[in-house]
Amino acid sequence: MASSTSPAANAAAGVLVAMVLAAVCLHGAAAQLCEDYYDDTCPNAYDIVKKVLVDAHRSDVRIFASLIRLHFHDCFVQGCDGSLLLDGVPGVINSEKGAPPNNGSVRGFPVVDKVKAALEDACPGVVSCADILAIAAEISVELSGGPKWGILLGRLDGLTANFQSASNLPSPFDNLTILEKKFRDVGLRDPVDLVALSGAHTFGRAQCQFVTDRLYNFSGTGRPDPTLNTGYRAFLTQRCPLNGNASALTNLDPTTPDTFDKNYYSNLEVNRGLLDSDQILKSAPEAQGVIAPIVDQFARSQDAFFKSFAQSMIKMGNIQPVTDPSMGEIRCNCRKVNDS
Repeated sequence: MASSTSPAANAAAGVLVAMVLAAVCLHGAAAQLCEDYYDDTCPNAYDIVKKVLVDAHRSDVRIFASLIRLHFHDCFVQGCDGSLLLDGVPGVINSEKGAPPNNGSVRGFPVVDKVKAALEDACPGVVSCADILAIAAEISVELSGGPKWGILLGRLDGLTANFQSASNLPSPFDNLTILEKKFRDVGLRDPVDLVALSGAHTFGRAQCQFVTDRLYNFSGTGRPDPTLNTGYRAFLTQRCPLNGNASALTNLDPTTPDTFDKNYYSNLEVNRGLLDSDQILKSAPEAQGVIAPIVDQFARSQDAFFKSFAQSMIKMGNIQPVTDPSMGEIRCNCRKVNDS
């Protein structure tokens, strides 16, 4: 018998599951993070962050996608500790901002600075920069039409950066085997996490340098990627011409570039994934057993995608958080460790 449950009800139920998972403080390996961590010390923290983000979005439509990327790139390097935000200090800190996957690519740092300043005005020395990234990621997704989830909070800011580890972030050029290994290495062993978190490419932009090989010299063949939709390829060659501006931008999702929805997966179904690391989730031979069916599921059901994305974001946000005061601090300025 067919279910009579409405799509809206299914979506609400899916998000509710994610929120219930987050409602309990996590202990042990995931440290002591809780949804209500700032309820007494900075009860308006969420609203303060949201106001700054809404203001920033008025002049920068890309900022929401940029902020969730900051959280991702932070958590995949020595855990969710705000290390990505640290500027370099000669002989002391080799900033992750200069690592090849980040240099000239990650953005949004001035908005994080504005959020931090607003929080310091309201509750000095309370909200960590690592938690700001977690809160900003959730707000960015929600305000773009995506799911809401309960954000686990209570991270301290790390005291160091890790340039070498940042140089090994998941790459648009990685094959599926390497992508799966990089996710496993940070504790995200469920294939659903890889597919769901890749869905953050449903909004935002990418530089032409990350797609030109697919257009003109795939795997050194001197020819286009054969899995690339021919009509989409023709469109992309106009946006990213051979020997053109490598830093020029094109939409990650050609259908709804600023909306958080399931169209990322719908695009993969018809070979309209922008990056090779996106399209392989559907088209690579080694994806057909486990990975591609997850893509199919999310292409059919936005509710399923939203539910899994919320759960995977909660898991990612719990990669090695710093909670020991001897190992971390609440930075006064997200760009530098506090003075001794």
